[in-house]
Amino acid sequence: MEQRQIFVKKVEEPKFGKKPEERSTEDLLKYGIVNIDKPKGPTSHQTSDFIKKILKVTKAGHSGTLDPGVTGVQPIAFEKATRIVQFLLTAPKEYVCIMHLHKPVEENKLRETIQQFVGKIRQLPPVKSAIKREERTREIYEFEVLEIEGQDVLFRVLCQAGTYIRKLCHDLGVALEVGAHMAELRRTQAGPFREVHNLVTLNELTDAMYYYTEERNDKYLRYCLQPIENAIVHLPKCWIFDNSILSLTNGRDLAVPGISKLENFKKGETVAVVTLKGELVAVGEAMMSAVAINTNEKGIAIKISKVFMQL
Repeated sequence: MEQRQIFVKKVEEPKFGKKPEERSTEDLLKYGIVNIDKPKGPTSHQTSDFIKKILKVTKAGHSGTLDPGVTGVQPIAFEKATRIVQFLLTAPKEYVCIMHLHKPVEENKLRETIQQFVGKIRQLPPVKSAIKREERTREIYEFEVLEIEGQDVLFRVLCQAGTYIRKLCHDLGVALEVGAHMAELRRTQAGPFREVHNLVTLNELTDAMYYYTEERNDKYLRYCLQPIENAIVHLPKCWIFDNSILSLTNGRDLAVPGISKLENFKKGETVAVVTLKGELVAVGEAMMSAVAINTNEKGIAIKISKVFMQL
């Protein structure tokens, strides 16, 4: 993930709260997120329901729908953290897919045609989709062929949220003039959550919860549960002084004097507001750029849209 420049306005020793990684297991069960390896079969909604039953929580929400036949990374937030998933819905997604070509194609032609799909493309959502069927623009950031075996092509694609990989395969088949369809799909990344970072199966989570409740051993459960802050590492940060926390939790917007340091961001970007110990307070829209905030002494810096911390 790209490192952002940090501007320091004023240094202060933090006294409030605790670092996210120091939260108790009980706290994580009330305010956390789990990176589930969604199996083939259940819908994303059903997978969220499984999480509620396993963890014995009342609320759970997922970060973007995966079809029943699709496997892979499915971050699911629960209890007080549930609202964070809306900031994962628009985050980039990565997939590994097996595409079956209906007729043989020369490898050079295949690779050249795939490069035509890198960048902004136009997509008409499939007939069976959750949104209105209108052509729309989506961006393909990376499109890489991993392996070719006969008419089966294994590829990796990093794309804008809302890109339909099934339709991407179909459109590629049209461009190649041979036809193609998606044979198998796995999501390997959803925003900051990746296949290699604490990805757990439903069975592993069930076992971890058993050890916690029946044997008082929380080692495995703590591996599964992640603090809510892990869901916003892709957002630019703005660290605030301890004496600014109360006003934000009471619905006030963030003014420039309340800021200790901040990462570089543009006006209009979504920004995560955190304490000096790294705890998520709120998320909002930048009313001015980080450069302007760093050089000004007054004015509204962040218009708060969602408050997560409760005092």
